[in-house]
Amino acid sequence: MADDSLDNELLSLPTSLRLLAARGIARSYRKGVVLIEEGSVGDNLYLVLAGSLRAYSSDARGREITYGVYGPGEYVGEMSLDGGPRSASVITEAGSRLVMVTRASLLTHISEHPEFAFELLTKVIRRARAATLSTKQLALNDVYGRLKNLVDESTCEGQLLALTHQGMAQRLGCSREMVSKLVKDLEQGGYLRRVAAGEYQRLKTLPARW
Repeated sequence: MADDSLDNELLSLPTSLRLLAARGIARSYRKGVVLIEEGSVGDNLYLVLAGSLRAYSSDARGREITYGVYGPGEYVGEMSLDGGPRSASVITEAGSRLVMVTRASLLTHISEHPEFAFELLTKVIRRARAATLSTKQLALNDVYGRLKNLVDESTCEGQLLALTHQGMAQRLGCSREMVSKLVKDLEQGGYLRRVAAGEYQRLKTLPARW
């Protein structure tokens, strides 16, 4: 990779990822570009240098569930390196600078740096655990319970939750209208305060039930 403008971005990465990035192709993407489509077959891994990516699934009615949002120093696409179909779609949440690494380049990297295989395995296990927890919450919690978990995990008392109603709905697997109603109720109850578009401050701990 011969783009000198990437030097600072690459230096901010851990050594293992910096060496892997050197085997890929860097490119800038605008917001809203679908990099990976669920069900498709591909063997590319995307490493984030700047910006953010969102992994999600959607149904025929256009409803979405978000699995995770990934920023600089993280990567996506590792789940299909076994040759199987993509398990989720991935879209750029903001203008992003990414490095695309092919499966062949990744395997070469692992052969030369076998310790990276353990790092990759750890990443896969963590994401599998997160997916299991998300599925459990969807199955066992109502929408308010999932919203409470999202607020609790994203903020401490007094901190900001930076998500639009649509963004919350995508995380919770429900409609935007349901989120809007719950957030309005929590504002009226003195638990949340809207400070700007898509930003809410948690004033106190949300009740276990609503």
